Amino acid sequence: MCRHLAFLGPPTSLADLLLAPAHGLLTQSWAPRRQRNGTMNADGFGAGWYAPGDPVPARYRRAVPMWADASFTDVARVTTSTAVLAAVRSATPGTTPDEAAAAPYTDGNWLFSHNGRVDGWPTSVAALAAQLPPARLLSLEARVDSAVLWALVQDRLAAGAAAPEALATVVADVSAATTGRFNFLLTDGTTIAATAAGDTLCWRRNGSGTVVASEPSDDGPGWHQVPDGSVLTATAEHVDVRPIVPRRTEPAPAQGSAVISRSRSSSVL
Repeated sequence: MCRHLAFLGPPTSLADLLLAPAHGLLTQSWAPRRQRNGTMNADGFGAGWYAPGDPVPARYRRAVPMWADASFTDVARVTTSTAVLAAVRSATPGTTPDEAAAAPYTDGNWLFSHNGRVDGWPTSVAALAAQLPPARLLSLEARVDSAVLWALVQDRLAAGAAAPEALATVVADVSAATTGRFNFLLTDGTTIAATAAGDTLCWRRNGSGTVVASEPSDDGPGWHQVPDGSVLTATAEHVDVRPIVPRRTEPAPAQGSAVISRSRSSSVL
């Protein structure tokens, strides 16, 4: 499991977003309040952010707990951005322990994080992974379930899907193949897409911008819980939440019928 957060709004320091809040991501690395599985997130962390005029995000990742990296305190204090995605990691057993496994993952202008796990990994998603282009599989950053899920999302984005559709489709397809928890965060620096699928997700929008996070970073007003089985789309000014439609499998035709049975996924209402 993990805890993660995405932000869009006026220029804000990483310290104010991640370190200063009483129950912010730093505190969630050792004392999350709403985490349903696991008690700590001490297997690494990462933060990605966008600098003015540059659509490609910067990224800082470590394989140590956030509280153990004194350098990040200084980096966070002097780094401001209008768009941030950050996460603290609790590793799925059997996955890569180094910093390459820590979110956020990136591709071009995208930042991605997965809060959850794939049950039965890697066998359970082998058929889905086999549908990916070999070059995408060979470019996986780490041997970890989150990296495979990111590759599936990348494939949907490359095929022209909008961000919320790409996330919801992957949740629907993977949920049809195995059990697990599939809370995703994705941003291109202007929009946030997220899913609530097996763990907590909330959001708050005010004059300081929009925050989408695994759990509230403070006890202030304005936090909204996202229903499980939902996909969220947010900008600095607007938040939309819709249900994820499970993948449907059409019934097999009667014997002798010329119709070929097929499955389909209609992921967002």
